[in-house]
Amino acid sequence: MRNLFYIILIFSIPFPKSSAQELLTLENAIEKCLENNFDLKIAKNEVRIASENLSIGNAGMLPRVNGIITNNNTILNIDQTFANGENVEIDGAQNININYGVGLEWTIFDGFRMFARNKQLKESLKLSESELRVSILTRLSEVYETYFQLVNFQKQIQNIDSIISVSEFRLKTAQNRFTIGKASKLEVLNAEVDLNTDKSLRLTLQEQFQIVKVQLNQLLVQPPQFDFKVDTKLVLDQTLKFDEINELALQQNPKLQVQFINQKIQEYELKQVKANRYPIVTLTSGYNLVRSQTPFGFVTESTGRNINYGFTATLNIFDGFNQNRNEKVAKIQLENSQILIEQQKQSIQSQVAVLFQSYLSGLALLDLEKQNENIAKQNLNITLEKFKIGSISTVEFRTAQENYTNAVMRLNNAELTVKLTEINLKELAGSLTVN
Repeated sequence: MRNLFYIILIFSIPFPKSSAQELLTLENAIEKCLENNFDLKIAKNEVRIASENLSIGNAGMLPRVNGIITNNNTILNIDQTFANGENVEIDGAQNININYGVGLEWTIFDGFRMFARNKQLKESLKLSESELRVSILTRLSEVYETYFQLVNFQKQIQNIDSIISVSEFRLKTAQNRFTIGKASKLEVLNAEVDLNTDKSLRLTLQEQFQIVKVQLNQLLVQPPQFDFKVDTKLVLDQTLKFDEINELALQQNPKLQVQFINQKIQEYELKQVKANRYPIVTLTSGYNLVRSQTPFGFVTESTGRNINYGFTATLNIFDGFNQNRNEKVAKIQLENSQILIEQQKQSIQSQVAVLFQSYLSGLALLDLEKQNENIAKQNLNITLEKFKIGSISTVEFRTAQENYTNAVMRLNNAELTVKLTEINLKELAGSLTVN
């Protein structure tokens, strides 16, 4: 019976794990995700593309310079009769004309379209950066949730390992009692069934643990079978306030920021459409070298150099009312962008309200489960004392054991639920960080 004293300690001592397993902390997981995750790499490249596209040349503010060369060769069979009666016949005459040079075109006014285009490119860069932030927060949230699910499963497995140790001791005690004739075979069989039930539960938890571990490895871009253990420390933030979360969500929610930027982009799109009502003025200039060679005629060879310059102005006078139609469509699209902002605000506020209510309920449930776990532990200790003196049946002992097991599992699940709700609230508020 002396061993029963040590069994009590099992419930407060974590089950030992293999030392070969790497400890993956939450900070390490976040770092690996930010560095390796494929979705984040693509989002970062989209920012690089938007950054490359942000240039005054792409906005149409710089001149265009083209080099040109033309070489036309003609072979002719000529039969010419001049006014003085002279006749000339040439077979296979080659006529050569070469023209090469550079030309410049520079649009100096296009109804301010180029300036609107430049501002639109700046907003596109901001949009890519905001979308990157959305991707980062989404991946961070997934890492948080997956990591803490592993924490929960690891704690549950530790708990069931403790229960299995107790059940193994109970079975051994029943077998010894049966050997000396102080217990029936039924007591041995019941103990064996209960032990197998505990082992079955452990197998189920271990399967779920391995599945979630593969999911986390995928997020961190690690081999699916990469083995590790997690830090079971779980810190809850019980200081969240509804008004603060709601205000932060409306100010810095990344998805809402994306909608604001889309609205600005649509405003600049409308300005570019309206620019078609103004004339387009383009400066032109060029420098050309010309060489011509022919074996017949009064001039058999000539060369020339010339500079040309001028300007072109065009104005859309009538285009079948397409300008009016395009402007109306652009205004409707701008109106839609504002509607999407209001829709996003409404959605965010609703999500915050629902999640915060779940957060408060979860905290209340957590306090209750802590009390239940304490009561169940006291009940188990009393049951163990009675079991030592033989004043309690094995069925009552098993009931106390199961009650404690269920209380611990409910407590762990309550902690996980509060943590996941906290993560979702901080994700909506755009304030999710490593803590």
